Amino acid sequence: MTNLLIVGNPFTDEERSRLSAAHASAFVGTPADIAAMDMTLRTEVRAIAYKGHLPFDAAAMDALPNLGVIANFGVGYDAIDVAAASERGIKVTNTPDVLNDDVADLAVGMMLGFARDMVRGHLLVASGKWAEQALPLNRKMSGASVGIVGLGRIGREIADRLAAFKMDIHYTSRSEKQTPGWTYHADVVDMAKAVDWLVIALVGGPETVNHVGRDALQALGPDGVLVNISRGSTVDEGALLDLLESGQLGGAALDVYNNEPNIDPRFRALTNAHLQPHQGSGTVQTRRAMAELQLANVTAFLNGEDLSTPVN
Repeated sequence: MTNLLIVGNPFTDEERSRLSAAHASAFVGTPADIAAMDMTLRTEVRAIAYKGHLPFDAAAMDALPNLGVIANFGVGYDAIDVAAASERGIKVTNTPDVLNDDVADLAVGMMLGFARDMVRGHLLVASGKWAEQALPLNRKMSGASVGIVGLGRIGREIADRLAAFKMDIHYTSRSEKQTPGWTYHADVVDMAKAVDWLVIALVGGPETVNHVGRDALQALGPDGVLVNISRGSTVDEGALLDLLESGQLGGAALDVYNNEPNIDPRFRALTNAHLQPHQGSGTVQTRRAMAELQLANVTAFLNGEDLSTPVN
């Protein structure tokens, strides 16, 4: 009996081995591959361990008549049609909290990397040309103003770190939070006008597509910097590229994009952007913790126990 189907080519050998050792399992690379499986095997599947950004839609769910849970690897579950899952009585889980520190650390690191031009500094020393030219003076980050777009779990961790840099913290959220003197804004454009840095820490999905649009980016202005560690979809990417290329936006530090990893080639020509390959949670310790939480949700479901981190 194959209770578990592992779906997603991004799984490492260690992650797949951990899942397979715990439960009789099969593997397919993408949600679209499910339909090609033998019907007997599809009928046996009760749980999905999912990793990736390809859409997991109603058709993939309908191909598994006894599916009861989709355990997502990651805090963001925008690839999974949660409404379709709920209609079919299928539970969805994710892996929140265990990755908050790593994502927040990377956000701060990217800000420092951009502000102090650390990539160019490294290349200057590594190339042996330091004796021939100096690194231009850069911008100070400490004491600047920063707006956090979405003061959830990760947004709060970022804000707490930036407060230690003596930064003036502003934020948007669904409602005003209990904060140590930070400034709440109901509107992202109004906040963008008031800050030097704008950090997007929203969840992905239809509700947040282009939440930071051209008007907010223009309000941030030629001295402002956008930082995105959420999803590429949360910012109007076309407007972002236009304004970076024209100098109407000062800069960007980005870990996420649309159409990853085949991102818009315009990004590669920018001289005012610090770019990372969507590695927010990418440490050995955190990825292991995420894999263990995903497995805990699968095991709980198959054992008829309460799920650790249900979404729906």
